[in-house]
Order: sequence, then structure tokens, then C-alpha cells
Amino acid sequence: QRGVLLIAEGALPCSLGGEIENVCRLSRPTYHEFKAVEPRLVQDDGARTSVAGAARLRLIRSHSGRLPPNLLTMTSERNRDQDDAQLAIRIAEAAAASLRGLRDTVPAHPAAIDAGALRTAGDAETNVLIGTMLRNERPADAILSEESPDSEQRLSAERVWIIDPLDGTREYGERDEQGIWRDDFAVHVALWERGRGLTVGAVSLPARNITYTTANPLPLPRASSGTLRVAASRTRPPEFLARLRDAGRIVLVPMGSAGVKAMAVLDGSADAYIHAGGQYQWDSAAPVAVACAAGAVATRLNGEPIVYNGAELLLPDLVVVHPSRAAEVRALLVEAADQVGGAGASAATGAESPA
Repeated sequence: QRGVLLIAEGALPCSLGGEIENVCRLSRPTYHEFKAVEPRLVQDDGARTSVAGAARLRLIRSHSGRLPPNLLTMTSERNRDQDDAQLAIRIAEAAAASLRGLRDTVPAHPAAIDAGALRTAGDAETNVLIGTMLRNERPADAILSEESPDSEQRLSAERVWIIDPLDGTREYGERDEQGIWRDDFAVHVALWERGRGLTVGAVSLPARNITYTTANPLPLPRASSGTLRVAASRTRPPEFLARLRDAGRIVLVPMGSAGVKAMAVLDGSADAYIHAGGQYQWDSAAPVAVACAAGAVATRLNGEPIVYNGAELLLPDLVVVHPSRAAEVRALLVEAADQVGGAGASAATGAESPA
């Protein structure tokens, strides 16, 4: 393995999970090309310390002065991505706080809820909040939001924020007979960049006070070994999933919000999220960005990559799956396609809510 190590002026590298050879104090910015070699015992302040299991880095070549343009570009993109990711988090969490605040204004008795008004206000207020923050922070960027008119200008833009201010609108306005609010709704904030695709994503679950992000993705939990657990629409799951459930091939885990379903793969409460029957770009952009950053696999039902910022807003289907069970899911989808004459699993699924 080879890589590049950036060292700022006056810096002295100490420990990078191993040993760096032949690097002295620097008088000007320097970068070093290195490769991993076999670990060994190293001397550390007079004590022998084992670094077994950690890579030892052997210096290949040092370069002083100006960094090469491609390295500067990579560093600049990385810094910009970090800034954009932090902005996405701030926006998603501000919208989440707004949604929680709106719920707090609702009368305690379930019968007194004007669910339609609450849902409308949630969509509208968070859309204004997110739009205002983006225009203030990134005035040159385009915005594609579920709650705003689409503009063809985004098709020629270099950067497009893809937003769902309230994913799982129906669940947001629901309480049970005991007055307990549903918690399966989300805020989606994603950034698409020309030539790079999705680069940033944040999915906030307001009722759970959790925000998943591409900035610091949590490691995926260990894959389950039992019957495949599939997150799906709680009201209208795809017909082929219902057939697989009835045959004992899968267990359906019903819930609302595409974001909540995709994050269920990340938190271990589901092995896969399979959707068919119609979604829009804002339904899946942020969840897909976050899931992929965490190491999950996200594709169309037929295994093709998902393309964002296209002229067509509709994205018919989606699979997000733990990588350890991706082959199993692919086999099930191929089987479902064969059962409907090769037309593809989505051809015979029946309608499903975008949530």
C-alpha cells in the first residue's frame, strides 16, 4: 500500500499507528510518499513496544516546497467536503429542532390534533428554514427541495443541495391512543457535485435526537445471521416482498420514512431496505450518501447505480443493504424478477408510498 503524508512546517511526526522512518524536523512544508511494511518491535523511550497488527510506514521519497497540483486539489476538496458536511449537520439539526418545537405546540389529547395542519406547517417551516440557511451559506449553489418548485438551472449547476425538509410527513402528524408521537420521520440534507455525485449527506431523526452524517459515519454493526430483516413501508410494502414474507424467506420490519428505513440498516435493526413503486430524488439522496459512507451498499433494484440531479425527479426503486448480505438480497431480487417474466422486480410490485 502506498500513500502520501502531509506534514506542516515545523512539525515532527510522532505516531500514526506504527513507525515512520527517516523523517526529521522540517523547515518548510513537506510531503512524504510512504508504503506499509511488515510490523516489528520498535524502541520507544527505552522500552520495547510491539506494533504487531499496525502498519509500519517506510519513507519512499520526500518532496519539499510546493505541493503538486493534484495533491492540492485533493486536499482542497477534502477540506471543502468537511465544511459542507458540517453545514449539512447544522441545517438538518436546526430543522429537527423546528419540527420538535412545532409538535410541542399541539394539545396533549390525541383527539385535539389537527394532523393536517401540523404536517403542512412542518413541511413549510422547515423548507423555509433550510432554504434560508443554504442561501446565506452557499449562495452560488442550486437547491432541489420537495417543497419548492424545481428549476432547470440545477441541471447546469456545479453543486446542488437535495433536500427533503420532512420525510415521513404522515408519521410526523400521528400519535397513538396513549398520546405517544411516532418517531419514524426524518430530515434529509444532501449535496450533489458535478463529476463527483453525492459528496455530503445528513439524515436527522428529530424524535430520536440522532443525526447520521457522512462526516463521521459510525461503523456498521455486525450482520445478523438469521432470516433477512427488510425495512419496508408500513402501509403498502411491495407485493414481491409480501410474497417472500409469506413464504418465510424474509421478515418485514414496517416503518415510515425512507431515511428511517435506510438508517435502520446502519443501526442494525434491519439488514436491508428495499423500496419499489416510486420515490423522488429527495427521498433517497441523503440516506444513500450516509449509508454508503458507513459502508452499506446502495443501488437500484437491478443493481445499477443511482443517479442524482437528473432531469427526471422520479427514482422508481432503491436497495440499501448490509454488505455481508448484499449477495443474498441480489439473489432474492433476481428470483423475483424471474417470477414476473424477467420484467424486473419493480414491474410487479404494486403501488408503494414514497415513505
